[in-house]
Amino acid sequence: MSVSIRLAKFGKKNAPSYRVVATKTRTKRNGEVLETLGHFDPSHNPAKLELNNDRIAYWKGVGAVMSTAVSKLMAGDTAFVKYAPKSKKKS
Repeated sequence: MSVSIRLAKFGKKNAPSYRVVATKTRTKRNGEVLETLGHFDPSHNPAKLELNNDRIAYWKGVGAVMSTAVSKLMAGDTAFVKYAPKSKKKS
């Protein structure tokens, strides 16, 4: 069984909130979770990030692979671009 540490999306439409979770690699984004490892809320200013580093170290120790998004968050890159739909051009 391969495990990955990745983000699961929660929150409202256009106001996302994420959980950092350990899950099986083939599971859907918001599917079965083995353990919740933290939270990320980009809508706060500054962005709010809470991680359980002990549990992340445990999962990495047993072979879990971190996603690029979680790697960037742990490195301190919490930049978030809010979704803005494209405007329709009138002809």
